[in-house]
Order: sequence, then structure tokens, then C-alpha cells
Amino acid sequence: MPRIGVARDGAEPSSADQRERHVRILDAAAHLATEHDLAHVQMTEVAKRAGVAIGTLYRYFPSKTHLFVGVMLHRLERFPGRRPAPDRASTAQDAICATLIDMTRELVAHPSLALAMLQSNSTAVAAAVPDALRIEEQFQNILIAAAGITDPTEADRDVLRLLSMLWYGVIIAFLNGRSSLEGTERDIRRSCRLLLVHLAA
Repeated sequence: MPRIGVARDGAEPSSADQRERHVRILDAAAHLATEHDLAHVQMTEVAKRAGVAIGTLYRYFPSKTHLFVGVMLHRLERFPGRRPAPDRASTAQDAICATLIDMTRELVAHPSLALAMLQSNSTAVAAAVPDALRIEEQFQNILIAAAGITDPTEADRDVLRLLSMLWYGVIIAFLNGRSSLEGTERDIRRSCRLLLVHLAA
């Protein structure tokens, strides 16, 4: 498991050049994590692949946990999501379930990267790694948009937060070889049926 060596948040890029370097770092980390498990991804190699100084890497990402939580947030922000059907024939629950399955298939396409992101996010302390809270918010926003909910209630957000926790567990079970992809998708559908009964339409 990654450890947080420094109890501080990383710097935010403030210029176009800094944002470009920031994205290069995230992309380099993601590519390395498709080749190696998390323990064998070296920060020096990430910096080398991204073409930045090691000090620049640590300024944005003080630890490997910060880095792979950042990778997960970046990927969620780029996830296209689903638009609700124009005729509203499908329910909000159906739309959320379909989106979760799309997210699952994209995530598990690179198992070692998926484990790196999920392990880092599960060990991240919110006070030290604020991107972990942004992941939760982005995850909810993707599902709310998929469902076509324009004014989510606190109850809606609560149930989606619980669904996200359950989803992480289901994905980890698949990545650890305790479930097939077919079984994983079946569990996601069952979870949606059970948890989203009273979701706003």
C-alpha cells in the first residue's frame, strides 16, 4: 500500500504550461501503472517519462498516494458519461446502472492501473489528499447527469455515496480474482436495484 510521506496537499497548476506538465505527469503515471503494480511504480521514473524534474513532480504530488488519486480524478473528469434517453423510456436507475457498467469496463481494461487508483483512493486521508473528496463529488455528478436529475436531494447524494462505496468493493473483488466480469456486472445491477429504489426521477 502507498504511504503518504508528507501531510500536505499538492500545488495546483496556475498557468497553461503548468497544466500541461500536470497532465503529462498524470499520463506518465497511468502508463507506468499499466506495466507495473503500484509498489513498483517509481516516482523518479514517472518524472522521467513525463519529462519533468523530480522536484516538480513532488510539488504537485507529495506522495504516490496523491499521484494516483490524481490519476483517478483525472480519468473521472474525462469520462464522457451517458445522456438520458430523449423519450425518458429508461428510468434514472437504468441510466445509472448502465453508466456504472461502462465505467467498470473502462476501469478494468487495465487491471494494475485500476488497483493502483483504487488502493490509493481507499487509503487517502481527506485532510492530506483533497482530491479524494473531489473524486466522490465527480463520481456523484457523473451519475446524476446520467440519470437526468436536475435538482438532487441530500437523500439522492447519500445513496449515490453508498453506491460508490459498494461499487469500489465489487471492482476490488473482480481485480483480486474473486469474481468474473459477468458476475461483477450482475452485482452492479443488483446493487442499483436495491439502493436506488427511491431515487428522484
